Amino acid sequence: MEPHLILGIGELLWDLLPSGAALGGAPANFTVMAGRLGSHAAILSRIGRDDLGREAVHLLDPLPADAGYLQVDPNHETGRVTVELKDGQPSYVIHEPAAWDFMELNDDWVRLAERADAICFGTLAQRALESRQTIQTLAAQTPSHCVRVFDVNLRAPFYSSEVLQESLSLATVMKLNDAEMPLVLGLLGLPASEPADPAGLRTGAERLLAEFPTLRMVAVTRGGQGSVLVSRDAWHEHPGVPTRLSDTIGAGDAFTAAMTRYMLRGADLATLNEAGNRWGSWMASQQGAMPPLPDSVRAQLNDSIEARLV
Repeated sequence: MEPHLILGIGELLWDLLPSGAALGGAPANFTVMAGRLGSHAAILSRIGRDDLGREAVHLLDPLPADAGYLQVDPNHETGRVTVELKDGQPSYVIHEPAAWDFMELNDDWVRLAERADAICFGTLAQRALESRQTIQTLAAQTPSHCVRVFDVNLRAPFYSSEVLQESLSLATVMKLNDAEMPLVLGLLGLPASEPADPAGLRTGAERLLAEFPTLRMVAVTRGGQGSVLVSRDAWHEHPGVPTRLSDTIGAGDAFTAAMTRYMLRGADLATLNEAGNRWGSWMASQQGAMPPLPDSVRAQLNDSIEARLV
């Protein structure tokens, strides 16, 4: 069988960490992990005609993510984010404008969208009108079987109720974290869920499913405490996988990529949760969002997940 075609649409940028610069951006992180898990994964983003853009392509070249569809902007710089870490948790200063604010709809991207098995997009790359229109048009061009993942990824002040509404009207899967749940519900004018425990998160997810008919599942991550997955007819809680924390950059994106891979294989919620937590936990034990991945580690994690498949 041909590998699934998975697209990450949005920001490709450099995280300027205390330890140095690291390539990142949630859709790019997602795409690299999807490629590492065996899919044909393509990054749809825009970089500058500058040293950081050239270095991004150089770094991506040996990774299993298709960077051949990146656009090059002659007028705007490759994206940068200044990251500060406190107890392993990042805070961000996202510089603007960036090349990925000006992603253009082109025929190559449309053709990819028309045969995609899954796509992932978020709010940050929709802060500028041109990229917002491009992302939403591509999501609307995907076939009916496509898993359309809206990974909320709120970064103040770059989100709004309008972007949430429009994105959720296109998505089949929504992924957010427990801290984002009350913010999202409030922006959408829905009653806030009670305490951010699994029962309260389930209630919030059910309100979102009731409000948006295209949604089939809501995934809520809880950091080291695991995650809650809620579909229209079932739900599942995972306690998380203990790990030695390095930093959390890219952990949620690894969760999303692993969950998406097993959704395309028709796995049940328990397997989706196991896959997401296993890979998210591994990423949190590493530095940056695209660390080296030894074959032995990949095989070990895949074996532990595959054992759950019927």
